Amino acid sequence: MSVATNRALLLVAIVLAAIYLFPLYWMYLTSIKTQSAIFSVPPQFLPDTPQWGNYATIWELANIPRYMWNSLVIATGVTLITGILGAGCAYVLARYRNWWIDMALFTVLMLQVLPPSLMVTPIFVGFSWAGLLEYPRFATVLAISAKTLPFFVILCRAAFMTVPRELEEAALVDGNSRAGAFVMIVLPLARNGILIAALIVFMQGFGEYVYSASIIAENRLQPASIGMTNYLQPNQVNWNAIMAYAATYVTPVLAAFVILQRQIVNGLTAGALK
Repeated sequence: MSVATNRALLLVAIVLAAIYLFPLYWMYLTSIKTQSAIFSVPPQFLPDTPQWGNYATIWELANIPRYMWNSLVIATGVTLITGILGAGCAYVLARYRNWWIDMALFTVLMLQVLPPSLMVTPIFVGFSWAGLLEYPRFATVLAISAKTLPFFVILCRAAFMTVPRELEEAALVDGNSRAGAFVMIVLPLARNGILIAALIVFMQGFGEYVYSASIIAENRLQPASIGMTNYLQPNQVNWNAIMAYAATYVTPVLAAFVILQRQIVNGLTAGALK
């Protein structure tokens, strides 16, 4: 491509990045504004007197440590269940091709398009019948795992397809079983794609709202996504405090994406080329 084309594409990329990142910038900016500065006309793009104390206030009043711990517990449980069940399923879909496997893959893809708002009612009824609602956090982990499992399987299947079959066949000739070849050969070689899929699943579990709001009624077990709505007041909205809460909640996720962005791209594109 010519230099002019490269510059035009770079300009388009910068504009799109600015549009995408502006809400994040506005969230962080609002979190350190005063209430009057938030509604000033024209708007302030750099606050005159940053209110850093908003973070300390919201950390204490909204009980953020407890909510963040609950989110961490739920996300960790979702990642473990999804990883254990999804790795084997993805391996089978990557290695064995027949009519039944194709139907299973189609079913996995269809499950991925179902929204949580559609799945939450039958899941709630089933959990109620099984008595799992007595353990709301565990029930929430199971519900979120059912949603994230198809996505994890699709990504890991692409990672497993990059591992040459000849390596497995050599392990079988040396006396390994199929399970041994999977654990000793395939998993280490596909670990990059598996870890990235697990990271994305963890972030989905960390920020999930619908299942948590529907299943967890006890305040002390609710995650941070529910804690934000609990902090909202019916007659008054402190936007700077709410944005400080949101910034505290999303900053760890953003930091993980920034640090691991190269590995995430490599994991998502695994299997795209031969």
